[in-house]
Amino acid sequence: MTRTIELAVFDMAGTTIEEHGAVYEALRHAVESTGVTVADDDLQTWMGTDKREAIAALVRIGGGTPDAELVERQYGAFRAYLRKRYEEVPPQPIARADKALEELRARGIKVALTTGFSDDVALPLLDSLGWSTGPGGNLDAVVTSDEVRRGRPAPYMIHRAMEKAGVVDVRKVLVAGDTVVDLEAGTNAGAGVVVGVLTGQLTREQLELHPHTYVLDSVADVPGIPEAAR
Repeated sequence: MTRTIELAVFDMAGTTIEEHGAVYEALRHAVESTGVTVADDDLQTWMGTDKREAIAALVRIGGGTPDAELVERQYGAFRAYLRKRYEEVPPQPIARADKALEELRARGIKVALTTGFSDDVALPLLDSLGWSTGPGGNLDAVVTSDEVRRGRPAPYMIHRAMEKAGVVDVRKVLVAGDTVVDLEAGTNAGAGVVVGVLTGQLTREQLELHPHTYVLDSVADVPGIPEAAR
């Protein structure tokens, strides 16, 4: 079997990192503390996106007026709530996710993480797990939402990960995540393999409604797909 993947791009929270639903709770808190109500379906729709964009959209859907000052204030509330939850229940790698990343890199496949978090949230989270890029690190690239003009479902974080990792053929990129916007971003980027994983809030049936190559139980299963073979 000829390996076709040169770069695997994974989402962070809910895909490679188990954070016990803290992002979901923090986003709801940030929006509902403005006085609007968030429907579960709407909240799920905006999971995985840039969090400032998500706050603005959900406040608007709830009937509020998300001006720039409100969005920035509520993003601060989101960060504070998330920090508190992470202190109470520290995040950890999804079961066997770290081994999967290690195995892919051992096969010569580069590994990148993308996230709807900005640097000030994402990098301390990775530090807490001991995950990093550079010499001795377990990652080839990390791309946060504040590095690009638009977050998911736009393809820009994936293309930025390719740039950082030195990969030029998007057909040789695998994208994996636990939300609909992860699948949409991979599809919009033109990735050769788009994978949904069941370690987030969505079921197999929900993910399979959207363009994908595979729906797997976990990123731990990614090394077993044919495109990632030795």
